[in-house]
Amino acid sequence: MLSRVRAVMAAAATAQERLDQIVQVIALEMVAEVCSIYLRRAGDVLELFATQGLRKDAVHKTRLRVGEGLVGEIAAHALPFALEDAQSHPSFAYRPETGEELFHSLMGVPVLRGGRVTGVLVVQNRTRRAYEDEEVETLQTVAMVLAELVAGGDLVAADELLPVDGIALKPLRIEGLKLNGGIGIGVAVLHRPHLYIERIVGDDPAAERGRLHQAFKAMHGALDDMLASDDMAKGGEHRDILETYRLIAQDAGWLSRIEDAILTGLSAEAAVQRVQNDLRARMAGIDDPYLRERAHDLDDLGYRLTQHLMGAEPGPREMPDNAILIARNMGPAQLLDYDSQKLRGLVLAEGSPNAHVAIVARALDLPVVGRLDNILDRVEEGDPLIIDGDHGQVYLRPGEDIRITFEDSMRLRAEQRAQYAELKDFPSVTKDGIAVNLLLNAGLRVDLMHLDHTGAIGIGLFRTEIPFMVESETPTVDRQQEIYATVYERAGDRPVTFRTLDAGGDKVLPYWDAEESEENPAMGWRAIRVSLDRPALMRDQLRSLIRAAAGKTLRVMFPMVTEVAEF
Repeated sequence: MLSRVRAVMAAAATAQERLDQIVQVIALEMVAEVCSIYLRRAGDVLELFATQGLRKDAVHKTRLRVGEGLVGEIAAHALPFALEDAQSHPSFAYRPETGEELFHSLMGVPVLRGGRVTGVLVVQNRTRRAYEDEEVETLQTVAMVLAELVAGGDLVAADELLPVDGIALKPLRIEGLKLNGGIGIGVAVLHRPHLYIERIVGDDPAAERGRLHQAFKAMHGALDDMLASDDMAKGGEHRDILETYRLIAQDAGWLSRIEDAILTGLSAEAAVQRVQNDLRARMAGIDDPYLRERAHDLDDLGYRLTQHLMGAEPGPREMPDNAILIARNMGPAQLLDYDSQKLRGLVLAEGSPNAHVAIVARALDLPVVGRLDNILDRVEEGDPLIIDGDHGQVYLRPGEDIRITFEDSMRLRAEQRAQYAELKDFPSVTKDGIAVNLLLNAGLRVDLMHLDHTGAIGIGLFRTEIPFMVESETPTVDRQQEIYATVYERAGDRPVTFRTLDAGGDKVLPYWDAEESEENPAMGWRAIRVSLDRPALMRDQLRSLIRAAAGKTLRVMFPMVTEVAEF
């Protein structure tokens, strides 16, 4: 069936004529009395574009909103449906103009491209048919091929789905979430343009599996080279994250799913794209930060693997000297593919403060703003941008007055830093002779580089929960000891105060089982209460601190102690 669909797509005909032929092919091959294709239009509306089996005069007239009816549910959740009795489903919406009351069973799959739903492909039967899992997978594979036809723009213009303010030329201020402070002025550089896969069907599964394994090996070699680079030699959280990233790349389950997709008739690169599309769609409704972060890492790796399969080796790309990188999300290794000397900021459609890429960006001293819905639809390559990391805002196509204001702010900030640098070696003494000690607040080992250029006499608070939050599991005693020993080493003879684990509230450890929701989590089960409830955790942390101190003075702070009994 894939070959027949591809032949239709390659035929000399209009896009609508090819779509009409495709539904006929699918209906015949799937032994279905109905095959219909709905495409997404402006306003989150799904329009019937082609059908075999329903009334022809319903084409381009029948419309459903995303979330309305079974077709709308498939689009809303980006998940397949296979129902023996569709009309008994609570989401069933009857459209009399289609004549679909004759058909009882329904199987539908989303048409996905780049993780976005662009349409829905549906087959129906008169009898109550129990569709097999293999049939669902086959229809998903056909939908992936169909997505290439839809992406051509002949059926639904690409700019139809853009927000009005995104295609206008007026300045636009977009509110997001501060992930790292600072100000950057530059032009937009869109991260990861879509890789166009020309060969979707694979005629020889064994040969495709061989290509996949060869590309896998090449990708691992490239990651090893990255870890061996000078930028990673100093260590720190950014190197630890890449080590974890390399382990994720060895996930046998991920490779197995790609191999299964190859067996459905796809080429190796199309199989990777199919698995990544499914992953993005499934993770779209997941709130768990650990699972979402792992999904972003796999998405990053999938793109890198596809590059190797297509012969487009990952690596630095040409970009202007004042680049502000725009991405839906990205893995830590991808940020390091860019020349950090030319980067002025990072803007993410998704992202969180504890995302691996945000931590690496912090190490590079880049302003970062995340959670900017539709940013990829609103910005074009080369658009002038200002990123205000301090306030979590991005200015798209800013006017001259806005630009001058931020340039003045950056100049004042640079002047202040220069003044502070001149004063940092003077003694901190008030006019009446009282000494005031300035100590650093730190949570990552990369923060320790600020000890020297701030003139701090020590670390007044090292927040030990930050290393816990960037790990994929509870750090062992040896792992904690290594982290704390590095802090002592970087501090030298300067004093360090470690705060024991302050987890809970807004600082959730993703690998812990979630507790029941509290009315006031900030004052509830967190900090010292967590440690008292999990004494083994506290013993391991204190043991690590004692070992790391190795005879030096050990200062420990216990957070959120509210009564004598807790101390």
